[in-house]
Amino acid sequence: MTSAPVRRPARSLRAVLLLTLGVAALAGCQRREAEPETPAETPVAGATVTPADAAAPLNFESRTPDAEVALRLPEAVARQPDLHARLYAADVRDLRQFAEGAQADLSEFGGGGMRGYSRTISWSSGAETGKLLSLGREVTEYTGGAHDSLAYSAVLWDKALKRVVDPADLFRPGADLTVLDRNLCEAINLARKARDASISPVSLGASDDFGCPRAGETPFMLAASDRPGKAGGLTFLIAPYTVGPWAEGSYQVQVPQAAFRELLAPAYVDEFAGAPVKAAGEGR
Repeated sequence: MTSAPVRRPARSLRAVLLLTLGVAALAGCQRREAEPETPAETPVAGATVTPADAAAPLNFESRTPDAEVALRLPEAVARQPDLHARLYAADVRDLRQFAEGAQADLSEFGGGGMRGYSRTISWSSGAETGKLLSLGREVTEYTGGAHDSLAYSAVLWDKALKRVVDPADLFRPGADLTVLDRNLCEAINLARKARDASISPVSLGASDDFGCPRAGETPFMLAASDRPGKAGGLTFLIAPYTVGPWAEGSYQVQVPQAAFRELLAPAYVDEFAGAPVKAAGEGR
């Protein structure tokens, strides 16, 4: 018997200034055509930071018969204690609420012989420039069904101002991102062809289940550059079910900064230079 989804308390962090792209937890392998995707929230802004959080660790784990939860933060975040404390406090709170919900759900449905729920939040660091630290967030979750769900989100942190940068603020006000959309779509199709030469390409504005996402609706990290201290482009995080079925997997695809440099806001244009350097694990 498939268990019901975890009931979580209402979230108070929906005003977070982040680009997110999520995938709803699914009860089977087929995409639910009638359900919109559920964004993966990245709790940063508004998270309460206590004095104890100021020395937050990089990892957290908890295991019960009903739920296994874990948090992994990269070493780069330790250099930004304000951001580190907020991420740790908010994500640990989220994981504890998830575990409590799992206990309630599995108790209600008997729990006998049922696999416990699980949720893992893994952060990774993108490029770091003089002004910006870039982080990506991957959430894998199991609440019943044929397989785990996977969702991505990301955060840009202004190191001097000690605040989250809305991804839209990386670009000039009113900038037309169509050229970035097209470059992202091209990069996705190249990555998909490299994985399976027989695969059919996707396009922008597709009317079927799968198509190229808009850049402004897709989480990204800064891509490392061949110029030290600069970003060579953007690495977009593409979750399963975005451009293909679950079995196709996820993608991390790069768009070089030369393709969108003229769109960048004056405050951040000097953070970009050179060509992107592909990091291990991209395009997986």
